[in-house]
Amino acid sequence: MLISVAAAVGGTVSFSLLFGVPTKYYPYCGLIGGAGWAVYSILIQSSTAPGAALFATIVVILLSRLFAVRERCPVTIFLISGLFPLVPGAGVYWTAYYIVTNELDKASQTGYMALKVAVAIVLGIVFVFELPQGIFRVFSKKEEKQGNPRSR
Repeated sequence: MLISVAAAVGGTVSFSLLFGVPTKYYPYCGLIGGAGWAVYSILIQSSTAPGAALFATIVVILLSRLFAVRERCPVTIFLISGLFPLVPGAGVYWTAYYIVTNELDKASQTGYMALKVAVAIVLGIVFVFELPQGIFRVFSKKEEKQGNPRSR
């Protein structure tokens, strides 16, 4: 599992580079993607794929919102790259493959599972974005009293 989490961290940072995230946020993106994949990897052993994806997405979005408030930047910087390891790309690929090879029973099974995982990701995003912003302000960086015009 450690190797897959490290691969998720590396993949998330690589996607952050591709997505145009500023360099100083790469460690946060890697941490968020790795944490989401670790939660998914732990839960998939005792749960369904959509359930594991839902709880992993909730972790990713919570961390994304925390770091966005802390760093005073848009949450999408962390959100999009952090969700990258959880997206059911293999399920979509196998669905298309089974359709092309005329194995429609397998196509419907893998397509339905990919759809359920995608819906679980969306629901996780909605659940956490419904939390008030004030909850996350506790984690913001403290402003210095001297020399900062916003603190006056």
